[in-house]
Amino acid sequence: MKHTRVLVLILAAFFALPAAAQTASDMQILAQKIKADKKLVVAANMQLTEEEAKGFWPVYEAYQKDLAGLNKQLFGVVKNYADAYNMGMVPDETAKKLMNAYLAVEERELKMKRSYVPRLEKVVPGTKVARYLQIENKIRAIVKYELAAQIPLVQ
Repeated sequence: MKHTRVLVLILAAFFALPAAAQTASDMQILAQKIKADKKLVVAANMQLTEEEAKGFWPVYEAYQKDLAGLNKQLFGVVKNYADAYNMGMVPDETAKKLMNAYLAVEERELKMKRSYVPRLEKVVPGTKVARYLQIENKIRAIVKYELAAQIPLVQ
């Protein structure tokens, strides 16, 4: 998983940049780089045959599109939390609302993963389905870790 380390470094660099230093164009360029590098990591680790690749990559692209939608929702929750946190003590009702919004995104993510298993099983063997989900989970864990490191505990 040598390629995974490269992606980890890129993701870490992205999240290490202060928000003020991240212009929209910088963030867009970095997002495109991460997307391309992620695909390289997946390709290097999946060891797909030519036939498997024909079926796998369209499913991969659909998964990434759905994942981007979930990421947008997750970052919306984080932004709402940041707004509330910056105003001072977060009221219980706001904290509860934010917690429920976060858990709803998590539930949608699990539901999405489950929905892709049959699609993946149609194009690659079960071991490669499991491998792909492992790769996605590792990358997702890195992203969530870096995000969590930037978020202060609710007061």
